[in-house]
Amino acid sequence: MATPTSAQQWAADANEALSLSLVRAPEDKASLWAREVYEGFHPTFTYPIYGEEEKLYGYKDLSIELKFASGSLAQFVSVQYADKLPSTSTVDDVEGLLSKFIPPGYYTDEQKFLERVEEDALNFKPFGQKIYSYTRAARTLTKGKDVAIPQVLSPEDQETVDFEVYHSTWETPGFREFHRRMQLFVLLYIEGGSYISEDEETWEFAVLYEKRRRRSSPDVVTYHFVGYSTLYPFYCFPERVRLRISQFLILPPYQQDGHGSALYTAIYQHVLGNPSIAELTVEDPAEAFEDLRDRNDLKMLIANEKFMREGFGPEAVSSNGGKVAHGRTKRGKGRTMRAGAGKMGPPAERAWLEKWRIELKIAGRQFNRLIEMLILKHIDPSDERAQRSYRLQVKERLYRFNYEILMQLDKQDRQQKLEETFQSVVADYKRILGHVL
Repeated sequence: MATPTSAQQWAADANEALSLSLVRAPEDKASLWAREVYEGFHPTFTYPIYGEEEKLYGYKDLSIELKFASGSLAQFVSVQYADKLPSTSTVDDVEGLLSKFIPPGYYTDEQKFLERVEEDALNFKPFGQKIYSYTRAARTLTKGKDVAIPQVLSPEDQETVDFEVYHSTWETPGFREFHRRMQLFVLLYIEGGSYISEDEETWEFAVLYEKRRRRSSPDVVTYHFVGYSTLYPFYCFPERVRLRISQFLILPPYQQDGHGSALYTAIYQHVLGNPSIAELTVEDPAEAFEDLRDRNDLKMLIANEKFMREGFGPEAVSSNGGKVAHGRTKRGKGRTMRAGAGKMGPPAERAWLEKWRIELKIAGRQFNRLIEMLILKHIDPSDERAQRSYRLQVKERLYRFNYEILMQLDKQDRQQKLEETFQSVVADYKRILGHVL
């Protein structure tokens, strides 16, 4: 086994050295089940704080503890190590670097911090207006992206856990200060993430909290931070706005339990219910978020019986809510369709699509992708005419979207590239559909 060099002995991986915890009062910890662990998790990224290499130099056995009161996000910082080099320009100021990214006044006395946690457990309440809620059974929470949202459980059950989403703006009393404590998570978990400007007054926020009753005192309710999204409205002619999801995160202890889907659903329902918002868009989505968005948008469309009936005909709607049926096909002049088929074609009727896109407030490219996925699931693989119409419909969109790149190629290479892109898109559609239908 190789012996570490002198330099390596004094270097630490910042992502491993930094430990994060969402700290609850003792009575709230007593209400948790064994699988619920909210302390001692690590960041995905630390380069915005500690540099591109995410290394810290000058310490042996370095441990950085950043603890948050689970509701108010009041912060405690502790830096410990077995040994430290004499202070020089090469020894990193671990706490000093971190302090530039969190509000002043954080705790360094753990006992005082724990007293604050106890106080906040009873007094902290979410900021803003509640826009969405759902419930879970604490003892039966299961890991997995396909957890049903929401679950209908009795609120009287002491083991029922409620989750609530609140909408806030900079004008919401107390929220600006809360956001300053919350925003660090963007740097730690979103690649390329950065702080938003408080000078831009139009920012909106959707924050997800866990609402928990204590086993020892069921009448006592406490709130715990789960995740949040930043939203920015852009002008949309003539007098509405497009609401853009800018940042979106669920903290690691709550991931893989469907809470991301719930937060996205809350935002979408907020958009649908607000007549001043024309559509919901997303800023440069990461692949994982794009998958989450696709799955939830598809489920929403499939559950819309009127949409499915108009799109695919009466047989497309099942008694359990909107599942595409597998029926026979018939051949007619000009188009190949299912028996009783509707506006989806292929090719889909553009005026009908646009009417529904506007009503559902989905951005154009996203809506077209969703339609292509649904047609792919619906189409008869043995119907060559329908398959050809589908290829043309998808390739036409891909051609327009990639026009500038394709125009740099000669005709043969352009056709080959378009076919390769089509096959790749179809393969990805099948992957996404496999998680939904």
